[in-house]
Amino acid sequence: MQIISGRVQKAKKVVLYGPEGIGKSSLAAQFPRPFFIDTEGSTTEMDVDRAPKPTSWTMLKQQVEWVKQQGNRFGTLIIDTIDWAEMLCVESVCAQAGKKGIEDFGYGNGYVYTKEEFGRFLNLLSDVIEVGIHVVLVAHAQIIKFEQPDEMGAYDRYQLKLGKKTSSQTAPLVKEWADMVLFINYKTFSVAADQKGTKHKGQGGVRTVYANHHPAWDAKNRQGLPDEFPLDYSYIAHIFNIGTVQHAAPAQSPAASTAAPAPEPVQTAPTAVQTMATASQPNPQQQELNPNIPRALYDLMSQHQVTEAEIQIVVSNKGYYPYDTPIANYDPGFIDGVLVGAWQSVFSVIQDTRDKNPF
Repeated sequence: MQIISGRVQKAKKVVLYGPEGIGKSSLAAQFPRPFFIDTEGSTTEMDVDRAPKPTSWTMLKQQVEWVKQQGNRFGTLIIDTIDWAEMLCVESVCAQAGKKGIEDFGYGNGYVYTKEEFGRFLNLLSDVIEVGIHVVLVAHAQIIKFEQPDEMGAYDRYQLKLGKKTSSQTAPLVKEWADMVLFINYKTFSVAADQKGTKHKGQGGVRTVYANHHPAWDAKNRQGLPDEFPLDYSYIAHIFNIGTVQHAAPAQSPAASTAAPAPEPVQTAPTAVQTMATASQPNPQQQELNPNIPRALYDLMSQHQVTEAEIQIVVSNKGYYPYDTPIANYDPGFIDGVLVGAWQSVFSVIQDTRDKNPF
């Protein structure tokens, strides 16, 4: 039995949540060598490295896998936001089961399937942690009525803004998964009443980070942070800007120097995106795709250099549609549930076809 003593330095799993526009993304952008997967397209005004906006759950998972394979090129993977990512998850679960909505499953089964799929996604993010890359999940906040089991009356509290009903399944998973949950909000210093004492309004408004649990919000940390501090990265920089995080770096040749290599400069966002787009095996006869192809499938085809003819060959060989049927005429449920939902299997068949019948 191996005994491991003392503290173990590992990459951190962080959740940042709060109301819209308060500066969550700006704070996340200050983490070491950040790379954004922008699920809602809200970082366009920020000078950061980012992936194309994922248009399907499959595309989002492939982007995470790609980041994991980059070794120490990036220091932090940021998913902005996780509540928009959850919507992609729900759409995927429904599409693969041929359902129009999560309620169509009946008996609450749809929420269970979503929880299971979301749990597998968190496991994928944990794999990113294992190679030494911090993971930050940015989320919106929502106010809900909360009632303690042993108390009378209910009160308002802030929680992660995940699905209205699925949050009861996925929100606890996210909070348990994280090492640190930081709630960001405007601090109200006082409440003033008018002359009649009938109308009240808050005064103040300093952006504040809350790091510990409170009856009015969820928060936690394992680094001994104070209960609250200003929205300033310098208060938490010591947790993430460390040189002892273990990275899964490739082995050096015997002739290589034993000294630690100097960090390479982070490339600009367009370069990172271009690298991701060409990560798969290119098709030498890639042609311009039909713009009428549904966006989720279009993006996957473009990313993997797949032509419309290759999709048509696979679909016709499986007996779904005649070869000459345009993809734009396929049933949307078939596209979302089969082609997008099972893209890895579809792409594997395409690769086999390329090997047997090269264009």
